[in-house]
Amino acid sequence: MAKQICEAGRFLRELRVQMRFGDLSRAPLQLLRFQILGEIVECDWLARAPDPWDADLSQSVRRRHTSLQALKDSIDVRAFLFAILPQIETAYFRVYRESPCETREMIITGCAQRNDNSARNIHSLAMRAKVLGFRFCMEEDALSEIPAEKQAWWGGSVVAH
Repeated sequence: MAKQICEAGRFLRELRVQMRFGDLSRAPLQLLRFQILGEIVECDWLARAPDPWDADLSQSVRRRHTSLQALKDSIDVRAFLFAILPQIETAYFRVYRESPCETREMIITGCAQRNDNSARNIHSLAMRAKVLGFRFCMEEDALSEIPAEKQAWWGGSVVAH
């Protein structure tokens, strides 16, 4: 038990350092919930906000950058989690974003298995994320909110934060 606590603490500390800045956004990743249940982890976070330097770009380009960053972060958090926590076999993820009406929208959910490394040679970020167990809706190269009826089906749940 003490070893698990130490590994969880290491994961949280290193996640904060490793995910402090993204490739397309300098905003930090904000962890909302992290729970270990034996060999299962549940991890929820808030996607990075658009980078202030993208303010002069078109809305579609800003949304695309933010969406690509969220997908990349999901893949990176999954890899990081399995690297730091060797006892974990299954991980459930939920990624939210702030909406204009000051609520949170679920944009990515997923269930990933430790032994699933079949996405190594896939170049498309969206396809790699799907092969690794992430579920999301893309419209015009941007992530859209996952409808409530799909959240339960895809392994997510409606969580009020």
